[in-house]
Amino acid sequence: MGKPAKEQLNLQVNGEIVTLTSPDKPLWPERNIVKVEYMNYLTQMAPYMLPFLKNRALTVIRYPHGAGDERFYQKNCPDYAPQYVLTVKEEDINYIVCNNLPTLLWLGNQLAFEFHIPYRPSGTRYPSEIVMDLDPPSRNEFQLSVEAALMIKEICDRLNLVTFIKTSGNKGMQIYIPLPTDQVTFDESRLFTEFLAHYLIEREPQWFTVERLKKNRGNKCYIDYIQHAEGKTIIAPYSVRGNKDALVAAPLYWREVTQSLKPDMFPLTTIHDRVKEIGDPFKDFFTINQKQPILPVLQALKEKSL
Repeated sequence: MGKPAKEQLNLQVNGEIVTLTSPDKPLWPERNIVKVEYMNYLTQMAPYMLPFLKNRALTVIRYPHGAGDERFYQKNCPDYAPQYVLTVKEEDINYIVCNNLPTLLWLGNQLAFEFHIPYRPSGTRYPSEIVMDLDPPSRNEFQLSVEAALMIKEICDRLNLVTFIKTSGNKGMQIYIPLPTDQVTFDESRLFTEFLAHYLIEREPQWFTVERLKKNRGNKCYIDYIQHAEGKTIIAPYSVRGNKDALVAAPLYWREVTQSLKPDMFPLTTIHDRVKEIGDPFKDFFTINQKQPILPVLQALKEKSL
């Protein structure tokens, strides 16, 4: 007879103790992924995830019984959090700030699958990036988000703006435009996202919409420029989702954004090998923001709206 599985392990992580409970608990049964494999994923991907979580008021979605079952949002840091879990107070909520590996693994042990972050670090009211959410009605229409992404990239290339792209981990994609530190307000960024959205609709009105009500969108891809705003959040790069496929919000190289791209190509089990093999598409994300020539673009849009 084999040894019974341990129900609890105490891990030494960067000088802190992180408890792993029920390591063999099935989390994504259809992918045969158990809890210890998820914890390994977080450990391997921490160098790529933590820069995006750093100093951000975190909202997590926890799945206490695994993917596809009940879930709940958590914003407030619970009283039982270890002392290494940092927090920040914003509007009477004591948010967790995930600045280190022990905190990331503690959250993983709490079955936090989805890590949602605001568009600004704590301590400033300025967004650090613009994110355009491209949301087709289902995975069957994923190619609409590919078309939208390529059109947005074409505009940004013409404006000499560097863009990054990732899958949403579900049915669409998200384009990131890093911004110079503390120079662009949310209201100013809205001018640009609205401009992009309406440009797409003018080009291909049969493909794209800014209609907020799902029932009125038909089979069009929703270009969500309203999502980029103070108080809103977005799924963090490399966060897994709570869908049954264990899909990850996966950063892509622009050369991968083609007609052959599919939303289900990036399950959790493939991501670490992918980054080892081809590198991290978001590697330069935090180095190009100061060089982005977006201020003259915003000035032109302001003058146009007068």
